[in-house]
Amino acid sequence: MPVPFVIRGNTERIARDTHWDEHSHPTHELLWNDHGASTATVGDRVWTVTPHHALWIPAGVRHTGWTPAGTWQRAAMFSVDQVPAISELPTAVELTPLLRLLLDRLSAAGLDDRARATTEATILDVLEPAEHELLLRLPRSALLAPIVERLRASPSDGTSLAEWATFLGVSTRTVTRTFESETGLGFARWVAAARVQHAITRLIAGDGIDEVAAAVGYRSTTAFGTAFRRVTGTSPGRFRAG
Repeated sequence: MPVPFVIRGNTERIARDTHWDEHSHPTHELLWNDHGASTATVGDRVWTVTPHHALWIPAGVRHTGWTPAGTWQRAAMFSVDQVPAISELPTAVELTPLLRLLLDRLSAAGLDDRARATTEATILDVLEPAEHELLLRLPRSALLAPIVERLRASPSDGTSLAEWATFLGVSTRTVTRTFESETGLGFARWVAAARVQHAITRLIAGDGIDEVAAAVGYRSTTAFGTAFRRVTGTSPGRFRAG
């Protein structure tokens, strides 16, 4: 569907915890937050969206979202007729200071057609998939559902692989193989990724690193920092500063 723009932005302060039912757009969409962390889900994949990590969602891709109260949510819509997709699948985009400045400039009052065209062209030149994604894949099998529900509700839960296997009535190998086949991660790495996703929301809300580490099941900030870097490629402090 043709739209009368190349790139158009939108800003919204979310007043209450909000769930967005499954939907799609006739335009490509870039989501990010000026403040706060939110999530967007496509199938079994859950991305965390932050002030540093945006998410590119191609036109027509159905997705749901969750945004907590107090989040300053931003979006830019890209014409499919004039903007080639940077990816045919949803993908993270690093929101660099330059990209943020350019996106903000499109909302400036009095921007003439020439300046807008130049800004849009520069955005398209620097827009690219990020090296790291804040992504959690959710296993879909009924076997692993109790683990997923427990960890997402209580990230500090310390139930071991052996304990889960006993509870589920299967071998540890079966649990591990099912995680690997459905998420690409073994049990321990998936647990770490689920914990980190929860931790990011707490860090961006301003909670201290020690407090967050304990809340997601780590006995020391050192262990938490190591796991966090393995999942995200950066330190917890960067998110708290953001």
